[in-house]
Amino acid sequence: MEREALTIRFPADLLVKAKKIKEGSESLNDLVVEALEREVSRRRRWAAHQRIIDRSEIVKAKTGIQPASTDLIRSLREDEGRRD
Repeated sequence: MEREALTIRFPADLLVKAKKIKEGSESLNDLVVEALEREVSRRRRWAAHQRIIDRSEIVKAKTGIQPASTDLIRSLREDEGRRD
């Protein structure tokens, strides 16, 4: 992965904590890159989750609340009403 230089100013107490938790040969840069990758991934997952919720609300507004399918699934598992 190509890297680009960037200057970041951390709060002093956070920098002290980061230096304490990094592993022996791990660089502070690697620690920050890994943390940023996790945060970017988390935010993407959260955005996808929000899109699912929004779409669910749109469907619910158009079709109303759908009945639970638990009973149907249970009966199919018990071979009731199967057409094999």
